[in-house]
Amino acid sequence: MRPSPALALLCALADIQDPTACVYLSLGAQLALVPVWSLWLTAIPSKARLNIGTARTPPHPLAKLPTGIEGFDQLSHGGFPRHRTSLLIGGPGAGKTVFALQCLVNAARQHRALGIFVAFEESPRQIIANGATFDWGLTSLSAKKLFFMDAHLSPTLVKAGDFDLVGMLAMLAAKKQEMGAQWIVFDGIDVLLSLLQDPAAEMRELYRLRDWLADNALTAILTAKTGSRSTEAMHYDFLQFMVDCVVRLERRQEDRISVQTLQITKYRGSGYAAAEFPVSFGPSGIEVGATKPPGIGHKASTERLSAGFDRLDVMLGGGIFRGSSTLITGVPGTSKTTLTGKFIEAACRRGERALFVSFDESADQIMRNLSSVAIELKAHIKSGLLRMYSARTEGVSAEEHLLKISALIREYQPQCMVIDPLTAIAKTGALGAARTVANRLIYMVKDEAITLMVTALSETDGPEGEATDLQISTIADTWIHLSYLVRSGERNRALTIVKSRGTAHSNQVRELILSDSGPSLSDVYTAGGEVLMGTLRWEKEAEESAKKIRQRVESDQKRRELQFAEASTSAQIKALQLDLERQRAELTLYSGEDEGRTASSSQRERELRQLRGADPVGVAVRKSANGAAK
Repeated sequence: MRPSPALALLCALADIQDPTACVYLSLGAQLALVPVWSLWLTAIPSKARLNIGTARTPPHPLAKLPTGIEGFDQLSHGGFPRHRTSLLIGGPGAGKTVFALQCLVNAARQHRALGIFVAFEESPRQIIANGATFDWGLTSLSAKKLFFMDAHLSPTLVKAGDFDLVGMLAMLAAKKQEMGAQWIVFDGIDVLLSLLQDPAAEMRELYRLRDWLADNALTAILTAKTGSRSTEAMHYDFLQFMVDCVVRLERRQEDRISVQTLQITKYRGSGYAAAEFPVSFGPSGIEVGATKPPGIGHKASTERLSAGFDRLDVMLGGGIFRGSSTLITGVPGTSKTTLTGKFIEAACRRGERALFVSFDESADQIMRNLSSVAIELKAHIKSGLLRMYSARTEGVSAEEHLLKISALIREYQPQCMVIDPLTAIAKTGALGAARTVANRLIYMVKDEAITLMVTALSETDGPEGEATDLQISTIADTWIHLSYLVRSGERNRALTIVKSRGTAHSNQVRELILSDSGPSLSDVYTAGGEVLMGTLRWEKEAEESAKKIRQRVESDQKRRELQFAEASTSAQIKALQLDLERQRAELTLYSGEDEGRTASSSQRERELRQLRGADPVGVAVRKSANGAAK
C-alpha cells in the first residue's frame, strides 16, 4: 500500500524512511505522526524494554558501488550507496552532468553494470557529443551498455493538465528489465520541478520517483542546479533531506583564478571526508584531489644515489638516499636548474626512468641551456628514460597543477623526479592553497618511493632569504642553499648544505663553478675572517703559491748554506785531525830521537873511560864520596 502524499511529506519532515510504518494520532486539535514501532515499544513493559538492544552485534557496513572517479571513491569510502539515491548539486559549469555520466561509463566499462541516463535539460545527442570529447568511447557504449532517454518537457504540456511521471517511469521500468540496468541518472531534475510550479506537485512527483527507485533496486544519481550566490539547490531544500548522499560541486574565483571543488555534505550510514577538495577535468574526465590518510608510512631506504657529481656527493656524505626529497633554494641565477639537470642526467645514466617538470620555461630551452655546461638530456629523451613536461602557471590553480603532476606520475612511473621551480605554483591563487598543494605533492611522491629534487625561489640573498614562501623546508630531507658573493666588481656562486637528515654532511661553504666541462665545487679561501671567491680567490691562491715558492727557494738556499758550512767545518776538523796526527808523530819521533841521543852519549862515555882506563862512573862517584867522609 502506498502512503498518501501528505503522509509521505510528514514522514520526510520527521526523517522516517518507511511511511507505511507510521500512523496518525489525534492530540487535541492537532495531528501527530508517530512510528508504529514507537507504539509497539510503549506497549512493552519497562523491565522488558531494559533488555532490548543490550547484546552487541557486529556492524553491517553500507553496501556501495564504486564510481571509478579518481579520488572520489577514496573520499566517500567506497562510492555511492547501492540501491539508494544520491544528489549532485552545483552551479553552471561545475561538472554535474560530466560527473554523473562518468559514473555510468565507468560502471559499464569496469564492472559491466549497465545504466540509464534520463536527460531533462539537454538532448541525448548533445550529451553524447560532449561526452565524446573524453577518452571514454561513449559512442560505442551508448549503443550497447547505456541507454539515453530524452525527457524534455514542454511547459505548455505540463500546464495543460495534471502531470505526473507515471508514464515515463513505466517506460524506464520496462527498459530496466530489458537491459538489466543497475544505475540510473536523472540529469536536471530541477528543470522538471520548475515546470510544475506547484510545491505540492513537486513533492508528490519527487516521492513518486523515490518510491519507484526503491521498488526497482536501482542506484540513482540526481543532478540539480544551485543559485549563483547560494550553495543550496534553488527552492528545493527538501531534495537534500530526501536523498541518502549529497555531493556539492562548486566553481568560484579566487585571486582571479577559477577554482573547482567538491564536497560531500551528507552520507547516511557511512563515514566520509567532509572537507572541500579540488577538482580538475582531464582527458579521462573528472579527477578529485583526495588527500592521503593522516598516517605516514614512508619506507626509509639506506641506498645512496648520486646528487649529480662527485664533489657534491662527498659533501653529502656519499650522496642522497633513494626515495628522499631534496630542496634547492636560491635567488635567480644561482644555478638551481643546473644542479637538477645534473641529478636527472646521473639518474638516466644509471638506467632509471626520470621525470622533469618545469614551470614557465620550455623543455627545449632548458635542454639548450644545460648543454652549455656539458649536461646533455636529448639522448635520454629519445631513449625513453626521460620525460619532460612544461606548463604555464598563469591562470591555473595550484590544485590543477597537482592533479596534472599526479596523472604524469601514474602514467610514467618515474624513479627520479625534478620540479623546477615548485614555488611557481604560488604565482596565482591563494598562498595557503599553494602551501597545501606543495606539502601534498612531496608526501605523494614519497609514498611512491620516488627520489625527488625540487627548486624554490628565494626573494632575497641572505640568511633571512633562505626560507621559502611555501614552507616546505621542514619536510624536505636535504636542503641545499645557493647564494651569491659580490665583491670587487665580481659575482660568484656559493653552495652550502643547510641540512641532510641521516647524513654526516659538510658544513663548509664551497664555490660553485660552471664551465664547459660541467659544474664543479672549489674550496673557498678564508683570509682574516673573509671568504674570497673567483678572481680574488685566484689572486690570493697565486700569491700564496708564489709565497710558497719563495719560501721553498729560501729554504733550499739556507739548506745549501748550512750544508756548505757543515762541509767546511768537517773539512777543517779533518785537517786539524791530520795536523794533530802529524804533531803526534813528530812528538813520538822527537822523543825516540832524544832517548837515542841520551843512550848514545852514555855509551860513548863508557867506551871512552874504558879506553882511558878510568874507573867506571859509579866507582868514581863512590870514591869521591868516601874521601869526603874522612
